[in-house]
Amino acid sequence: MLREVVKIDEDLCNGCGLCIPNCHEGALQMIDGKARLISDLLCDGLGACLGHCPQGAITIEKREAEPYDEVKVIQLIIPQGKNTVIAHLKHLRDHNETVFMRQAMEYMKSVREALPFKLDEVINEMHKPESTMTNHAHGGGCPSSAERSIKKPLSTAFTPAQTVTASELQQWPVQLHLINPASSLFQNTDMVLAADCAAFAMGDFHNRVLKGKTLAIACPKLDQGQDVYMNKLARLIEEARINTLTVVIMEVPCCGGLLQMAKTAIDQSNRKIPLKLMVISTDGRILKEDWV
Repeated sequence: MLREVVKIDEDLCNGCGLCIPNCHEGALQMIDGKARLISDLLCDGLGACLGHCPQGAITIEKREAEPYDEVKVIQLIIPQGKNTVIAHLKHLRDHNETVFMRQAMEYMKSVREALPFKLDEVINEMHKPESTMTNHAHGGGCPSSAERSIKKPLSTAFTPAQTVTASELQQWPVQLHLINPASSLFQNTDMVLAADCAAFAMGDFHNRVLKGKTLAIACPKLDQGQDVYMNKLARLIEEARINTLTVVIMEVPCCGGLLQMAKTAIDQSNRKIPLKLMVISTDGRILKEDWV
């Protein structure tokens, strides 16, 4: 399957920086006077930055989708210089992709003598406290889209004073436009795709539906860019290799589009996974729960 990724022509880029605030993933940063794509992993291909490049230096290219390979990515980034490498590693660290960060470091150690910069300088920079790191890059991105795993405390015995139900949310972000199918957070998980309204209508949504699963939310009636949704669902199936997909919709007719998107994504994927449908009434009852 094809994937859309931002491509930057550095000869055309004049360093104006207008594209940076429009990349909500923070995958674009200004480094050494040029806009650089520091994270192919985090680029969702939405192209929100395209309309903000007066030089026409940013385009969208289609690539055949492959499982994310950090060694291939760092090989492409190394020629862009030490500062871009540091920004890439820091971006991986900020998004809790520590496995990929270690892979990049191990590769650079294996080719240390051929690097166009001193690896020790990169290592020293990465070990500095955040407040003292050299600011070579100027990044965009919205903090609401920064990926993170949400750790759950060990369960404790119930006491009568406990009246608050703990959240079962396993990861952030959750809006389908913001999640990244290549993230390790979704690898081999059971996933819930829920209509925006479902968790508000269903009082026991966390325990009954979400526990132990990753989550994406969307509205098939109001959200734009549903072709992007289809692509992301297909990538979650093929790249993240999610085990199952549970679609949770409301009883209202417009919600049926979410199920149709899931079915189409499965049909278009090489992997076939079990699909469950859960229909919720407007007063929070489960009207239907079946594998489809």
